[in-house]
Amino acid sequence: MKLALLGYGRMGKAIENIALKRGHEIVCKVDENLIEGKLQEADVAINFSIPDAAVENISNALDQAVPVVCGTTGWLDAYQLVAQKTQENNTAFLYASNFSVGVNLFFKLNKVLAQMMQPHKEYKVSMEETHHLHKLDAPSGTAITLAEGIIENSNITHWKLDEEAKDSVSIQSFRVGEVPGTHSIKYGSPIDDITIEHKAHNRKGFALGAVIAAEWILGKKGIFKMDDVLNF
Repeated sequence: MKLALLGYGRMGKAIENIALKRGHEIVCKVDENLIEGKLQEADVAINFSIPDAAVENISNALDQAVPVVCGTTGWLDAYQLVAQKTQENNTAFLYASNFSVGVNLFFKLNKVLAQMMQPHKEYKVSMEETHHLHKLDAPSGTAITLAEGIIENSNITHWKLDEEAKDSVSIQSFRVGEVPGTHSIKYGSPIDDITIEHKAHNRKGFALGAVIAAEWILGKKGIFKMDDVLNF
């Protein structure tokens, strides 16, 4: 499969390494000061650019009917525009806030726990997420997905960043060193705490998941999620 890498930072290089090992070819690389190869030659484009470049990168690929797998967060106010372009160009688009198989299992665990905790009003839910200093958006897309999973399965109505409020999930975001990503959810009561946590040891899980998603989307048309790839 011929791949375009839209964003060639840490994640782009990690994806390249795994893609080459799986027998794929990189035919295009695009970054802030880099345009290498031709986007239209790609079978699938994988976008891990900075948030400000995401919509332009995705649109350029979709306008050339190149399917896009996107892991960049912090641009979702333009999601409907991207969905419309996907349909207009009869191609495919897949967005995930996190491509790690382990994190997607964690998403499911989070929803089940939220359902279990719903009758127990004495517990207050909160969340912490920690990433490397280079991550520009806060809270992380993964944290937002986790919060949405809690909201869908409880009486919680919204999330708040660094702020506690009634019927909300309080999310605290930390940016420290080169931490790949840690997310923890706590249900606290005066008697005890219940905590679940996912801790990434490196970027390989994210990169592998993105390549697997690109392999899966080849030849498909429409809007997809990581749940579709993993058959959850």
